[in-house]
Amino acid sequence: MDKHKAKREGLKRRQRRVRGKIFGTPERPRLRVTRTNANIYAQIVDDTKGHTLVSASTLEKEFEGMHTSNKEAAEKVGQLVGKRAIEAGIEAVTFDRGGRIYHGRVKALADGARAAGLKF
Repeated sequence: MDKHKAKREGLKRRQRRVRGKIFGTPERPRLRVTRTNANIYAQIVDDTKGHTLVSASTLEKEFEGMHTSNKEAAEKVGQLVGKRAIEAGIEAVTFDRGGRIYHGRVKALADGARAAGLKF
């Protein structure tokens, strides 16, 4: 089997396993983290309606000209999504790491969101 195909299938399997246990409600929506080699994305999702309430990523204007694939950028995305969530009236979320290990950029994003005032 192709090595990259096997890695992708393993990630999909871990994502399904995590999503089987986590569900975003209107009172406590889901903070979804998506990580690529170059960027990191965060969305706060209400799964009952299937709507994204708040989002932030390293593709936004604030990150222009900045190295976006490091922990500092991930922490700033976490702070940005946390600030936007607080402004939208969201105080507590459920963290969805997206099948990734809670380490490095995923952990930095979570720490940034906590620093902005989100509870999870």
